[in-house]
Amino acid sequence: MTPRRRRMLTIGLLIAGMALATGLILQAFEQNLMYFYSPADIAAGKAPPDRDFRIGGMVVEGSVQRDPQSLAVTFELTDYQHQTTVQYTGILPDLFREGQGIVAHGRLDAAGQFKAREVLAKHDENYMPPEVAASLKKAPPGVRP
Repeated sequence: MTPRRRRMLTIGLLIAGMALATGLILQAFEQNLMYFYSPADIAAGKAPPDRDFRIGGMVVEGSVQRDPQSLAVTFELTDYQHQTTVQYTGILPDLFREGQGIVAHGRLDAAGQFKAREVLAKHDENYMPPEVAASLKKAPPGVRP
């Protein structure tokens, strides 16, 4: 093999290796990406049933049901257009309460209920996650509190 062919082969292998590494990095990034959906998006069928995502909205007044025998909690989440049932097992944040904005991470089950793995509550009365604020702005006039 001539030196020129050897150099061309080396450069070709380096380019192929870099392309493979870039493809693997992009694939890993896509698998770990966490999208946000509102209850209206879930009702419209836009949320993926087979992967984790975030859902945000306001906890509906009177909807929180706690199981006295365990840490299981079920509540309704709304963007003032649609409601989604959220089920969570674990200790809720101290700031979690009805009428407050939250973001939950998890996925939909076969029945269309959201199974949360993590629930995050806003940290003061002036803060609302940007995704939740944007989805609540889409609510029809006169429906928001």
